[in-house]
Amino acid sequence: MRVDYFTAAPGVARAMLGLEGYLNKEAVGDDKLPKRLLELVKIRASQLNHCAYCLDMHTKDARAAGETEQRIYALNAWRETPFFDARERAALSWTEALTQLTDNRVTEALFEQVRACFSDRELSDLTLAIAAINAWNRFGVGFAPEVGGYQPA
Repeated sequence: MRVDYFTAAPGVARAMLGLEGYLNKEAVGDDKLPKRLLELVKIRASQLNHCAYCLDMHTKDARAAGETEQRIYALNAWRETPFFDARERAALSWTEALTQLTDNRVTEALFEQVRACFSDRELSDLTLAIAAINAWNRFGVGFAPEVGGYQPA
């Protein structure tokens, strides 16, 4: 690792872990966003951002949450597969648009597609999850932590 930011700047760690704490306690659950969906979003953003550490972590977390190998392997080409339902497709489209903010990808049509699949609360939580994984990806790519050692709790 280039910089151990958890030790060098404990406030950074608290802020980032605070986001994760909110998502795990308030955004995930039976009447909220499914854990498997958030893991797919985290994997897809991490693929786009080339964050090896987060890819290792979230593919393991997805498997632990019951995600299939087939869907994890196909995630990079999700549009070309029949493996994802309309809600997952909307979340993945939203993830790509908010991760790649160039070329005006957040169109009104996309927003309406996503809005049809998620409540205002869910859409807010989904957007925070996308923002959080993009922030984690910046730390992962920038500081290059060792890849492979993460194990789900």
